[in-house]
Amino acid sequence: MREDPDPRDPGRADVPVSSGGPVSSVGPVVPPERGGPAVVCSGVSVVRDGRTVLHAIDWVVGPADRWVVLGPNGSGKTTLLQVAGARVRPSSGAVSVVGAHVGRCDLREVRARVALVSGATLRALLPSLTPREVVVTGRDAALYPFADRYTDAHWAAADRLLRRVMGPERVPPPHASFGVLSEGERQQVLIARALMCDAELLLFDEPAAGLDLGARERLVTRMGSLASDPTVPAVVLVTHHLEEVPPGFTHAALLARGRLLAAGRLEEVLTGLLVSECYGVGVDVEHDAVVARLHEPPHEVRPHPSQSDHSELHLRLLSLGSPTARARTVRWTNRRPPEGV
Repeated sequence: MREDPDPRDPGRADVPVSSGGPVSSVGPVVPPERGGPAVVCSGVSVVRDGRTVLHAIDWVVGPADRWVVLGPNGSGKTTLLQVAGARVRPSSGAVSVVGAHVGRCDLREVRARVALVSGATLRALLPSLTPREVVVTGRDAALYPFADRYTDAHWAAADRLLRRVMGPERVPPPHASFGVLSEGERQQVLIARALMCDAELLLFDEPAAGLDLGARERLVTRMGSLASDPTVPAVVLVTHHLEEVPPGFTHAALLARGRLLAAGRLEEVLTGLLVSECYGVGVDVEHDAVVARLHEPPHEVRPHPSQSDHSELHLRLLSLGSPTARARTVRWTNRRPPEGV
């Protein structure tokens, strides 16, 4: 779902992206409650074209939580993130975002306090912008850096964020175009953009999608650095893959067919039993080494004839670019289905 500009301001991106009436509330405007949970969903359901995308979700994101939301394609992860970012209104139930009750608040003000990094943001930004121009637009969720909006202090802050997120040695040249950066570099620029607005909630929708192995590990390391920074507000990351869970994340939620299968402390939710149920395949999860091991594939998934009866790919990665680099291990074990199946 794309982010459309506000018709009153061609630079704005923080506007409604779903049906559901005007930007302002359907009832009296209620001032937001500061200092409480970043997101509270109570019985939230979302129905589109007669299909229930989210079903009776109860979920709370604390002000300093680091959540990862996992689930197969079509499970409702992105829709849940859009609800959490006040981009989509629920069909039923209640949701509050950074203390503001959706339906009784000005959504433009709420969205200004929530930073969303998604493919829609990436596609909406002009490829001719420089990285620092992309970052500075995060201050007010704009799509273009209008000169009269930003002071020297804003530009200096954008430069500092680029160095912080990308590392001083990896910041692109001043006149480089955003569109010519690698996919991994663009994602890191978008992370810096998300930090530009002093948001109270950071939302990331599959930021590692399409990245090669090295770029993904660098991104995971950067996300881990954010997680360990006490000045960073609540973070919610959506991904398909266990190996993309950054170090320092505290909570996990598993979505399957629009329902919240489990949510809570990461080590209690990311278990072999729950992850297997969520994805419909056998998965062993070992937290001490960050290991995910796939076993007993569905019978319709047949290995290539050249595979042995028990073949294992053991890939050991080292998180790059971090002074506290950690080993990340992923093991996928494929077995032939029983004879005659």
